[in-house]
Amino acid sequence: MNVRPVSGVAAFAAFGLGIFLLAGCAHHGTGSDTGGVRISQDDGKLRVEINGRLFTEYCYQNTPRPYYYPLIGPDGLPMTRRWPMEETTDEQHDHLHHRSLWFAHSSVNGYDFWTAGKKCNIVHEKFLNIHSGREAGVIESTDKWVASNGTVVCTDRRALRIYNRPDNQRLFDFEITILAPPDHDVVFGDDKDGVMAVRVAESMRLKHQDGPGDGHIVLSTGERDEDTWGKRADWCDYYGPVHGKVVGIAIFDNPENLRHPTWWHVRDYGLFAANPFGIHDFEKKPRGTGNYTLPAGQSLTLRYRFYLHEGDEQQARVAEEFHQYARMSAR
Repeated sequence: MNVRPVSGVAAFAAFGLGIFLLAGCAHHGTGSDTGGVRISQDDGKLRVEINGRLFTEYCYQNTPRPYYYPLIGPDGLPMTRRWPMEETTDEQHDHLHHRSLWFAHSSVNGYDFWTAGKKCNIVHEKFLNIHSGREAGVIESTDKWVASNGTVVCTDRRALRIYNRPDNQRLFDFEITILAPPDHDVVFGDDKDGVMAVRVAESMRLKHQDGPGDGHIVLSTGERDEDTWGKRADWCDYYGPVHGKVVGIAIFDNPENLRHPTWWHVRDYGLFAANPFGIHDFEKKPRGTGNYTLPAGQSLTLRYRFYLHEGDEQQARVAEEFHQYARMSAR
Protein backbone atom coordinates (compact mmCIF):
# COMPACT_ATOMS: atom_id res chain seq x y z
CA MET A 1 0.00 0.00 0.00
CA ASN A 2 1.47 3.33 -1.07
CA VAL A 3 1.03 5.59 1.97
CA ARG A 4 3.94 7.78 2.96
CA PRO A 5 4.81 11.11 4.57
CA VAL A 6 4.69 14.06 2.19
CA SER A 7 8.14 15.46 1.44
CA GLY A 8 7.60 18.19 -1.10
CA VAL A 9 9.60 18.01 -4.34
CA ALA A 10 11.18 14.70 -3.42
CA ALA A 11 7.75 13.07 -3.06
CA PHE A 12 6.71 14.12 -6.52
CA ALA A 13 10.03 13.05 -8.00
CA ALA A 14 9.30 9.56 -6.70
CA PHE A 15 5.73 9.87 -8.01
CA GLY A 16 6.94 10.70 -11.52
CA LEU A 17 9.54 7.94 -11.38
CA GLY A 18 6.84 5.43 -10.48
CA ILE A 19 4.90 6.36 -13.59
CA PHE A 20 8.05 6.03 -15.70
CA LEU A 21 8.92 2.60 -14.32
CA LEU A 22 5.41 1.33 -15.00
CA ALA A 23 5.70 2.45 -18.58
CA GLY A 24 8.13 -0.27 -19.57
CA CYS A 25 9.81 2.02 -22.10
CA ALA A 26 12.86 4.23 -21.73
CA HIS A 27 12.68 6.44 -24.81
CA HIS A 28 12.25 10.17 -24.18
CA GLY A 29 11.71 11.66 -27.62
CA THR A 30 10.27 15.03 -28.35
CA GLY A 31 7.85 13.68 -30.95
CA SER A 32 7.23 15.15 -34.34
CA ASP A 33 4.27 17.07 -35.70
CA THR A 34 2.42 13.81 -36.39
CA GLY A 35 4.53 10.88 -35.12
CA GLY A 36 4.22 9.56 -31.57
CA VAL A 37 2.19 11.15 -28.79
CA ARG A 38 1.75 14.90 -29.21
CA ILE A 39 0.21 17.10 -26.50
CA SER A 40 -0.77 20.69 -27.30
CA GLN A 41 -2.41 23.50 -25.37
CA ASP A 42 -5.91 24.56 -26.35
CA ASP A 43 -8.47 26.86 -24.70
CA GLY A 44 -8.88 25.43 -21.18
CA LYS A 45 -7.78 21.96 -22.20
CA LEU A 46 -4.88 19.90 -23.51
CA ARG A 47 -5.27 18.06 -26.80
CA VAL A 48 -3.62 14.63 -27.04
CA GLU A 49 -2.93 13.10 -30.47
CA ILE A 50 -1.38 9.74 -31.30
CA ASN A 51 0.31 9.65 -34.70
CA GLY A 52 -1.71 12.64 -35.82
CA ARG A 53 -5.11 11.30 -34.66
CA LEU A 54 -7.08 12.73 -31.75
CA PHE A 55 -7.04 10.47 -28.68
CA THR A 56 -8.45 12.67 -25.90
CA GLU A 57 -8.60 16.17 -24.47
CA TYR A 58 -7.84 16.93 -20.84
CA CYS A 59 -10.51 19.44 -19.81
CA TYR A 60 -9.48 21.31 -16.68
CA GLN A 61 -11.16 24.74 -16.70
CA ASN A 62 -14.78 25.81 -16.12
CA THR A 63 -15.71 22.37 -14.79
CA PRO A 64 -16.45 20.97 -11.29
CA ARG A 65 -13.50 18.60 -11.78
CA PRO A 66 -11.02 17.72 -14.54
CA TYR A 67 -12.06 15.03 -17.01
CA TYR A 68 -10.95 13.44 -20.29
CA TYR A 69 -13.23 13.79 -23.31
CA PRO A 70 -13.55 12.45 -25.92
CA LEU A 71 -11.90 9.08 -25.39
CA ILE A 72 -11.11 7.69 -28.84
CA GLY A 73 -10.38 3.98 -29.01
CA PRO A 74 -9.48 1.43 -31.69
CA ASP A 75 -9.92 2.57 -35.28
CA GLY A 76 -11.05 6.03 -34.20
CA LEU A 77 -14.21 4.86 -32.39
CA PRO A 78 -15.61 7.00 -29.51
CA MET A 79 -15.58 4.94 -26.30
CA THR A 80 -17.51 7.15 -23.85
CA ARG A 81 -20.93 8.80 -23.69
CA ARG A 82 -21.07 12.22 -25.37
CA TRP A 83 -23.62 13.88 -23.06
CA PRO A 84 -23.38 16.21 -21.13
CA MET A 85 -20.29 17.53 -22.96
CA GLU A 86 -22.40 17.63 -26.13
CA GLU A 87 -26.14 17.96 -26.68
CA THR A 88 -27.46 14.62 -27.92
CA THR A 89 -30.81 13.05 -28.77
CA ASP A 90 -29.74 9.40 -28.94
CA GLU A 91 -28.40 8.99 -25.39
CA GLN A 92 -29.96 8.74 -21.94
CA HIS A 93 -29.48 12.04 -20.09
CA ASP A 94 -28.91 10.76 -16.54
CA HIS A 95 -26.19 11.52 -14.00
CA LEU A 96 -24.92 14.91 -15.12
CA HIS A 97 -21.65 14.28 -13.24
CA HIS A 98 -20.70 11.27 -15.41
CA ARG A 99 -18.26 13.07 -17.67
CA SER A 100 -16.45 10.53 -19.85
CA LEU A 101 -13.42 9.61 -17.67
CA TRP A 102 -12.68 11.16 -14.28
CA PHE A 103 -11.47 10.66 -10.69
CA ALA A 104 -13.59 11.73 -7.69
CA HIS A 105 -15.30 10.44 -4.54
CA SER A 106 -18.64 11.15 -2.88
CA SER A 107 -17.36 11.35 0.71
CA VAL A 108 -14.10 13.13 1.54
CA ASN A 109 -14.24 14.49 5.09
CA GLY A 110 -17.99 14.34 4.59
CA TYR A 111 -18.01 16.42 1.39
CA ASP A 112 -19.37 15.07 -1.90
CA PHE A 113 -16.94 15.62 -4.79
CA TRP A 114 -18.76 13.11 -7.02
CA THR A 115 -22.35 14.33 -7.43
CA ALA A 116 -23.36 17.33 -9.52
CA GLY A 117 -24.72 20.33 -7.65
CA LYS A 118 -22.92 19.76 -4.34
CA LYS A 119 -20.65 22.80 -4.88
CA CYS A 120 -17.53 20.80 -4.06
CA ASN A 121 -14.93 21.21 -6.76
CA ILE A 122 -11.62 19.62 -7.73
CA VAL A 123 -9.78 22.69 -9.00
CA HIS A 124 -6.85 22.50 -11.39
CA GLU A 125 -3.91 24.39 -9.92
CA LYS A 126 -0.97 24.05 -12.30
CA PHE A 127 0.88 21.78 -14.71
CA LEU A 128 4.17 20.32 -13.58
CA ASN A 129 5.07 18.61 -16.83
CA ILE A 130 3.62 18.37 -20.33
CA HIS A 131 5.78 16.07 -22.42
CA SER A 132 5.28 14.83 -25.98
CA GLY A 133 7.30 11.84 -27.17
CA ARG A 134 7.60 9.25 -29.90
CA GLU A 135 6.94 6.37 -27.48
CA ALA A 136 4.82 8.10 -24.83
CA GLY A 137 3.41 11.42 -23.69
CA VAL A 138 2.91 12.65 -20.12
CA ILE A 139 0.65 15.20 -18.42
CA GLU A 140 1.47 15.93 -14.75
CA SER A 141 -0.55 18.43 -12.74
CA THR A 142 -1.73 19.44 -9.27
CA ASP A 143 -5.26 20.08 -8.01
CA LYS A 144 -7.05 21.37 -4.91
CA TRP A 145 -10.16 19.66 -3.50
CA VAL A 146 -12.25 22.64 -2.40
CA ALA A 147 -15.33 21.97 -0.25
CA SER A 148 -18.62 23.87 -0.52
CA ASN A 149 -17.54 26.14 2.37
CA GLY A 150 -14.26 27.06 0.64
CA THR A 151 -12.06 24.76 2.75
CA VAL A 152 -9.24 22.95 0.94
CA VAL A 153 -9.84 19.38 2.12
CA CYS A 154 -6.79 17.91 0.37
CA THR A 155 -4.67 18.30 -2.74
CA ASP A 156 -3.55 15.86 -5.41
CA ARG A 157 -0.75 15.31 -7.88
CA ARG A 158 -1.80 13.33 -10.91
CA ALA A 159 -0.17 12.04 -14.05
CA LEU A 160 -1.48 10.55 -17.25
CA ARG A 161 1.00 8.60 -19.39
CA ILE A 162 -0.26 7.79 -22.90
CA TYR A 163 1.55 5.19 -24.98
CA ASN A 164 2.03 5.05 -28.74
CA ARG A 165 0.33 1.79 -29.64
CA PRO A 166 -1.11 0.46 -32.94
CA ASP A 167 -4.44 1.93 -34.07
CA ASN A 168 -6.33 -1.21 -33.02
CA GLN A 169 -5.67 -0.46 -29.32
CA ARG A 170 -4.96 2.33 -26.87
CA LEU A 171 -3.07 2.11 -23.58
CA PHE A 172 -2.59 4.67 -20.81
CA ASP A 173 -1.75 4.84 -17.12
CA PHE A 174 -3.39 7.12 -14.57
CA GLU A 175 -1.61 7.79 -11.27
CA ILE A 176 -2.86 10.04 -8.50
CA THR A 177 -1.29 10.94 -5.16
CA ILE A 178 -3.70 12.39 -2.60
CA LEU A 179 -1.92 14.65 -0.09
CA ALA A 180 -3.40 15.36 3.32
CA PRO A 181 -2.59 18.85 4.64
CA PRO A 182 -0.36 19.15 7.71
CA ASP A 183 -3.18 20.29 10.00
CA HIS A 184 -5.87 17.64 9.50
CA ASP A 185 -6.57 14.05 8.50
CA VAL A 186 -8.47 13.21 5.32
CA VAL A 187 -11.18 10.55 5.59
CA PHE A 188 -12.42 8.79 2.48
CA GLY A 189 -15.88 7.66 3.45
CA ASP A 190 -17.52 4.28 2.96
CA ASP A 191 -19.66 5.03 -0.09
CA LYS A 192 -20.15 3.32 -3.45
CA ASP A 193 -19.85 6.45 -5.60
CA GLY A 194 -16.17 6.69 -6.57
CA VAL A 195 -13.39 6.79 -7.57
CA MET A 196 -11.64 5.96 -10.88
CA ALA A 197 -14.51 6.13 -13.31
CA VAL A 198 -15.67 5.94 -16.91
CA ARG A 199 -19.12 6.26 -18.50
CA VAL A 200 -18.99 3.98 -21.55
CA ALA A 201 -20.54 4.76 -24.94
CA GLU A 202 -24.32 4.37 -25.01
CA SER A 203 -24.21 1.50 -27.50
CA MET A 204 -21.88 -0.49 -25.20
CA ARG A 205 -24.39 -0.65 -22.33
CA LEU A 206 -25.42 -3.97 -20.83
CA LYS A 207 -29.03 -2.74 -20.60
CA HIS A 208 -31.13 0.10 -22.00
CA GLN A 209 -34.30 1.61 -20.58
CA ASP A 210 -36.39 -0.32 -23.09
CA GLY A 211 -34.61 -3.66 -22.81
CA PRO A 212 -31.33 -5.57 -23.02
CA GLY A 213 -28.28 -3.98 -24.60
CA ASP A 214 -25.49 -5.53 -26.62
CA GLY A 215 -22.70 -4.86 -24.14
CA HIS A 216 -21.09 -7.17 -21.59
CA ILE A 217 -19.12 -6.85 -18.35
CA VAL A 218 -16.54 -9.39 -17.21
CA LEU A 219 -14.23 -9.58 -14.18
CA SER A 220 -10.88 -11.30 -13.84
CA THR A 221 -12.64 -13.78 -11.52
CA GLY A 222 -14.91 -14.91 -14.36
CA GLU A 223 -18.10 -13.27 -13.07
CA ARG A 224 -20.10 -11.59 -15.80
CA ASP A 225 -22.79 -9.01 -16.49
CA GLU A 226 -25.35 -8.65 -13.63
CA ASP A 227 -23.10 -10.59 -11.25
CA THR A 228 -20.19 -8.11 -11.40
CA TRP A 229 -21.46 -5.16 -9.32
CA GLY A 230 -19.70 -4.74 -5.99
CA LYS A 231 -17.36 -7.68 -6.53
CA ARG A 232 -13.57 -7.67 -6.10
CA ALA A 233 -11.23 -8.44 -8.99
CA ASP A 234 -7.84 -7.56 -10.47
CA TRP A 235 -9.48 -6.10 -13.54
CA CYS A 236 -12.82 -5.39 -15.14
CA ASP A 237 -13.65 -5.21 -18.84
CA TYR A 238 -16.73 -3.52 -20.33
CA TYR A 239 -17.20 -4.24 -24.05
CA GLY A 240 -19.86 -3.81 -26.69
CA PRO A 241 -20.54 -2.45 -30.17
CA VAL A 242 -19.67 1.06 -31.32
CA HIS A 243 -20.72 1.88 -34.88
CA GLY A 244 -21.13 -1.83 -35.55
CA LYS A 245 -17.74 -2.97 -34.19
CA VAL A 246 -17.16 -4.64 -30.82
CA VAL A 247 -14.65 -2.74 -28.66
CA GLY A 248 -13.93 -2.64 -24.96
CA ILE A 249 -12.42 -0.74 -22.06
CA ALA A 250 -10.47 -2.69 -19.44
CA ILE A 251 -9.33 -1.09 -16.19
CA PHE A 252 -6.49 -2.73 -14.27
CA ASP A 253 -6.17 -2.21 -10.51
CA ASN A 254 -2.48 -1.94 -9.64
CA PRO A 255 -1.45 -4.80 -7.32
CA GLU A 256 0.09 -2.30 -4.89
CA ASN A 257 -3.06 -0.20 -4.61
CA LEU A 258 -4.91 0.19 -1.33
CA ARG A 259 -7.06 -2.90 -0.63
CA HIS A 260 -6.19 -4.64 -3.89
CA PRO A 261 -8.06 -6.30 -5.53
CA THR A 262 -10.51 -3.43 -5.63
CA TRP A 263 -14.30 -3.50 -5.70
CA TRP A 264 -16.07 -2.63 -8.97
CA HIS A 265 -18.92 -0.13 -9.03
CA VAL A 266 -19.96 -1.17 -12.52
CA ARG A 267 -23.54 -0.68 -13.68
CA ASP A 268 -25.65 -2.10 -16.50
CA TYR A 269 -26.37 1.46 -17.74
CA GLY A 270 -22.69 2.21 -18.47
CA LEU A 271 -21.04 3.50 -15.29
CA PHE A 272 -17.73 1.73 -14.74
CA ALA A 273 -15.63 2.54 -11.63
CA ALA A 274 -12.96 1.09 -9.36
CA ASN A 275 -13.64 1.90 -5.71
CA PRO A 276 -11.62 0.69 -2.68
CA PHE A 277 -13.84 2.49 -0.13
CA GLY A 278 -17.51 1.50 -0.58
CA ILE A 279 -17.42 -1.78 1.33
CA HIS A 280 -20.70 -1.38 3.24
CA ASP A 281 -22.58 -0.90 -0.03
CA PHE A 282 -20.77 -3.65 -1.90
CA GLU A 283 -20.69 -6.31 0.84
CA LYS A 284 -23.63 -5.22 3.05
CA LYS A 285 -21.35 -4.71 6.02
CA PRO A 286 -21.84 -2.07 8.76
CA ARG A 287 -21.65 1.51 7.53
CA GLY A 288 -18.14 2.86 7.94
CA THR A 289 -16.41 -0.47 7.33
CA GLY A 290 -14.73 0.95 4.22
CA ASN A 291 -13.66 4.27 5.75
CA TYR A 292 -10.02 5.08 5.15
CA THR A 293 -8.16 7.76 7.13
CA LEU A 294 -5.15 9.41 5.54
CA PRO A 295 -3.20 10.97 8.43
CA ALA A 296 -2.25 14.64 8.34
CA GLY A 297 0.92 15.24 6.35
CA GLN A 298 0.84 11.89 4.57
CA SER A 299 -0.07 10.79 1.04
CA LEU A 300 -1.86 7.94 -0.69
CA THR A 301 -1.02 6.88 -4.25
CA LEU A 302 -3.42 4.96 -6.50
CA ARG A 303 -2.52 3.65 -9.96
CA TYR A 304 -4.70 2.31 -12.75
CA ARG A 305 -4.04 1.15 -16.30
CA PHE A 306 -6.60 1.53 -19.10
CA TYR A 307 -6.57 -0.82 -22.08
CA LEU A 308 -8.88 0.09 -24.98
CA HIS A 309 -9.19 -2.84 -27.34
CA GLU A 310 -11.02 -4.57 -30.17
CA GLY A 311 -13.27 -7.56 -29.52
CA ASP A 312 -14.18 -9.17 -26.20
CA GLU A 313 -11.86 -9.89 -23.28
CA GLN A 314 -10.69 -13.18 -24.78
CA GLN A 315 -9.93 -11.80 -28.24
CA ALA A 316 -8.10 -8.84 -26.67
CA ARG A 317 -6.10 -11.05 -24.27
CA VAL A 318 -7.05 -8.80 -21.37
CA ALA A 319 -5.80 -11.25 -18.73
CA GLU A 320 -2.39 -11.44 -20.41
CA GLU A 321 -2.17 -7.64 -20.58
CA PHE A 322 -2.95 -7.43 -16.87
CA HIS A 323 -0.31 -9.99 -15.94
CA GLN A 324 2.30 -8.06 -17.94
CA TYR A 325 1.27 -4.88 -16.09
CA ALA A 326 1.44 -6.65 -12.72
CA ARG A 327 4.92 -7.98 -13.43
CA MET A 328 6.19 -4.49 -14.30
CA SER A 329 4.58 -3.07 -11.16
CA ALA A 330 6.47 -5.57 -9.02
CA ARG A 331 9.91 -4.50 -10.29
